[in-house]
Amino acid sequence: MNIKHRIISALMVILIAAGCATSQPNGNASNGPQGIHKIKHIVIIMQENRSFDSYFGTYPGADGIPMKNGVPTVCSPDPKTGQCVQPYHDPNVVNTGGGHGVGAALTDLDGGKMDKFVEVQRAAVQTYCQHNDDPNCSEGMIGSQPDVMGYHDRREIPNYWAYADNFVLQDHMFEPTASWSLPAHLFMVSEWSAKCASHDPMSCTSEIDKPDSLILGVTPYKVPIYAWTDLTYLLYKNHVSWRYYVAPGTQPDCDEITGPVACTPKPQKATTPEIWNPLPYFDTVHEDNQLGNIQQLDKFYTAANNGILPNVSWVIPNNRTSEHPPSSITVGQTYVTGLINAIMQGPDWSSTAIFLAWDDWGGFYDNVVPPTVDGNGYGLRVPALVISPYARAGYIDHQTLSFDAYLKFIEDDFLGGRRLDPATDGRPDSRPDVRENAPQLGDLKADFNFNQPPRPAVLLPIDPTTDLT
Repeated sequence: MNIKHRIISALMVILIAAGCATSQPNGNASNGPQGIHKIKHIVIIMQENRSFDSYFGTYPGADGIPMKNGVPTVCSPDPKTGQCVQPYHDPNVVNTGGGHGVGAALTDLDGGKMDKFVEVQRAAVQTYCQHNDDPNCSEGMIGSQPDVMGYHDRREIPNYWAYADNFVLQDHMFEPTASWSLPAHLFMVSEWSAKCASHDPMSCTSEIDKPDSLILGVTPYKVPIYAWTDLTYLLYKNHVSWRYYVAPGTQPDCDEITGPVACTPKPQKATTPEIWNPLPYFDTVHEDNQLGNIQQLDKFYTAANNGILPNVSWVIPNNRTSEHPPSSITVGQTYVTGLINAIMQGPDWSSTAIFLAWDDWGGFYDNVVPPTVDGNGYGLRVPALVISPYARAGYIDHQTLSFDAYLKFIEDDFLGGRRLDPATDGRPDSRPDVRENAPQLGDLKADFNFNQPPRPAVLLPIDPTTDLT
């Protein structure tokens, strides 16, 4: 080796020792976050009451509505007309939907035939319209084409389809339990829906039908006890920041179990425990003095704009922005686009994963039979998307998923894989199993390519052109 080469070699040794040179490619330094840990902010946006087939049943490449030559090969018998109603394109901005409690789910499934959706809607609308002259009871909504068999596509929800084009669409995301909004939200934050006899976590038993008494018509009123362990307990214990953002307005606080498709809304804000905001009733949130982490939606926009998003966020709509029938699809899509644009335009976009889903199927048709996990789930399929600078582009994830996968991803990213497991989490409760470890459950890491450079934002128009009527 000549003197020149010796000098160069010596300089490289000095530079490497000083941290000024590395054998790693640019942007993948060994001392930086790797893999899933490149995600520093997880935002779960939870919308309301749509099935997968009702939003993405005709999306190319997805496991959607069975068709031959563009004509559906499935249908649902209509007890009113004697006809079997096929899925059809629906350009209406407002839908009625159907019953979506435990009983409705079992009827819709019909032992795996997936053919009772119209029957359930007829029964729900008949019950509702006997006591209400709401315009949603018009013949156009409950006529020869019950709208539970209608589907929307790029013409009505162009932004949702654009997110699927550019990021990840999940076509086997199942509601965590075959029930309505409250049990779904309980699973979303705690992996369980239960009823507790006391504030002893061991007194809780599975309850996916009526986990509390905050339901219209249930008397006497009794504040529910949520004594089992929720994810915020582990987050707080491990110094992982979280917020639960609630849009102020109203919420359809009603008995969705027996099937009404609409009901009297009640006020909603961060300080009102409701079916979409169950965390204020969890013992762990009180014991950890974390009630202040349940905040109004304006705080989310401030955090996104200023680059101070917490590690974990849940974002909950109000009735108007939720897409919960009879709320407008257009208003819901505009609201969601605004949330995502705020993240994309903020400093935290390059380290964020957005999980967008709808909490239950809302009575709308879906053709896929849910797998059985335990005595609590799964429920019917719902639309779901992954949006992130590390998300695969135009990828359709066919894995079996549920909201359990969100908690699993959070735990793998921020908690070293620790689970809501009574045997290991330091707060035993009587839950029947550890849902994150179900062998059927897929892994959301498959939706990401952490070796790619962070992708730029895909900003979409807040008010895209649609054919909605």
